[in-house]
Amino acid sequence: MVDTLILPGLNGSGEAHWQRIWVRERPDCRVLEQENWACPDLRKWRARLEEELAGSEAVILVAHSLGCILAASLAWSPYARKIQGALLVAPCDMKKVEELHPCAVHLDQFPNNPLPFPSLAIGSANDPYMDPASLQRHAAWWGSDVKSLGAVGHINVASGFGRWSQGYAIYDDFVERLNRRDTSAKPQQRLPVRTDLLSAVIDSKLSLFPH
Repeated sequence: MVDTLILPGLNGSGEAHWQRIWVRERPDCRVLEQENWACPDLRKWRARLEEELAGSEAVILVAHSLGCILAASLAWSPYARKIQGALLVAPCDMKKVEELHPCAVHLDQFPNNPLPFPSLAIGSANDPYMDPASLQRHAAWWGSDVKSLGAVGHINVASGFGRWSQGYAIYDDFVERLNRRDTSAKPQQRLPVRTDLLSAVIDSKLSLFPH
């Protein structure tokens, strides 16, 4: 059975955040709770995530903001084999995080290795934590496909995202592609997807992954 594991970012995504709403509305979802949401130590966050993965059969990650950096750090982890795919929503540029939240986040090493599982990075044209050029750069490092939602901020409560119906549709479409893809294909064999074509691909229901 494949469960959905929700990875919040800084301050843990409050009850009005779309991530918490997903958990309440979808029984196969659960949140990875952390001991310290306000002053994250990514090493401790990663240890907690690996502990959760050790007791899981298979999961799909749905990460937001700093949770995306946590997900990307699993490129080095043996537990990455438990991950079927990852939806990386509004990833954050750590330089921007440091500017906006000085000394709040402790990061041992920035994860810029290709991910060994399929991933889709969803960004915004006016996200204060990551501009479009930075989103493209991070996605290239991780080997992620990219989708921009336009000028919608950080895709959080402050930018008007409570219950996120479009997110459900994007997630379900992503999972459908995972189910259709050739499980024998290796991540490095995947062809890069042009951002300007991704919306058309999603709208037309074509597969992003190898058959």
